[in-house]
Amino acid sequence: MPRLTMAGGFAVASILMNPAFAEEEKQTWRLFVADHTAPIARSFDLMTGEQIGEFRLKGYAALAASSSGQTIFAIQSEADTVQMIKSGVALSDHGEHRDLETSEPALLPTALDGKRPVHAVMHGDDVVLFYDREGKAKLVSEEGILEGKPSEKLIDATAPHHGVAVPMGRNMLVSVPDTTQETKADELPPRLGLRVLGESGAQVGDFAPCTALHGEAFSAKLVAFGCEEGVLIARPGKEQTVQLKMLEYGDKLPKGKVTTLLGSKAMQFFLGNYGEDKIVLIDPDSTEPHRLVDLPTRRIDFALDPARVKNAYVLTEDGQLHLVDILSGEITTSTAVTEPYSKDGHWRDPRPRLAVAGDQIAITDPRHSLVRVIDIATMKKVRAIPVEGQPFSVVAVGGSGAVH
Repeated sequence: MPRLTMAGGFAVASILMNPAFAEEEKQTWRLFVADHTAPIARSFDLMTGEQIGEFRLKGYAALAASSSGQTIFAIQSEADTVQMIKSGVALSDHGEHRDLETSEPALLPTALDGKRPVHAVMHGDDVVLFYDREGKAKLVSEEGILEGKPSEKLIDATAPHHGVAVPMGRNMLVSVPDTTQETKADELPPRLGLRVLGESGAQVGDFAPCTALHGEAFSAKLVAFGCEEGVLIARPGKEQTVQLKMLEYGDKLPKGKVTTLLGSKAMQFFLGNYGEDKIVLIDPDSTEPHRLVDLPTRRIDFALDPARVKNAYVLTEDGQLHLVDILSGEITTSTAVTEPYSKDGHWRDPRPRLAVAGDQIAITDPRHSLVRVIDIATMKKVRAIPVEGQPFSVVAVGGSGAVH
């Protein structure tokens, strides 16, 4: 009997010490979808299509997910506010494995008010929200937001304009408006370039020209900005300095410019739009940094795959979804996912948007009140999720991890 007791005790100790017996690997993905005109956002379980949350907002919203995916920012330009939604998905790194915790999504009680918020820049725990009609940005901590104690640090961008502020180490990269020209009451001045603000808020170094600055993205430690002349690259220098370099379009590219940028997380490169019917691959360290990819029709939306680093996805107005190989610069697969959505008409007309969610791509179809789900391996439609109203802006958060 003692021998049997010892064996049983050893077995219990082994189970307690061996994580394989105490945890299970799971994957979860959630979609957050905002309506085109109604002040509402909804969340869905991607695997089941079940709606798991509905959030009444102050105005119609564009959605942006934080770097961690724990917070969704509902940016409401017309309502002069940014509200936050807790996604209910938390992934934490434990070296040899990741933990996954899930809870109910919820609209957080705090709002970040200001005149015409448009840009939200996510970088680690930092979130920077730019308010066009104030010419100021707010730097907030995601951790503080989730704890219900969001401290705000104001960043002065000198005057109201459609601008942006991006953190880089102890510095802040801030757009510069042209205040020398008179503008109408309902208009904002154009952007001239970029300046670097140090920890004290004072300008460090020279102003960098970047006409009509629009669009920004991180890739590794670099930040890229779209300009009339080219793509402006900011990289950290020695002793907390910032180095700025313009990658000019040059004579080899047709007339056009970059106004939207995406940055790769795994490799150091950027993907941008270029005119209506092209995208451009940008390698900051190449002798020829810009490589164009022609599209069959005008572009509606595009995305990079964070896990499959050579994959980019482009949705065009003919309703086709294209898989672009970043390494070759070629479209390798095209598939019809929606009926055509013309780009003629108002820029804010309801058109599809896409988000990458693990092994699938979610595409809103506002005309038919659906989110269409595409399998990446086959590039085929696998199901459609009904959504009330006109589903428009969409973000996906999730991943896999150990559930204890």
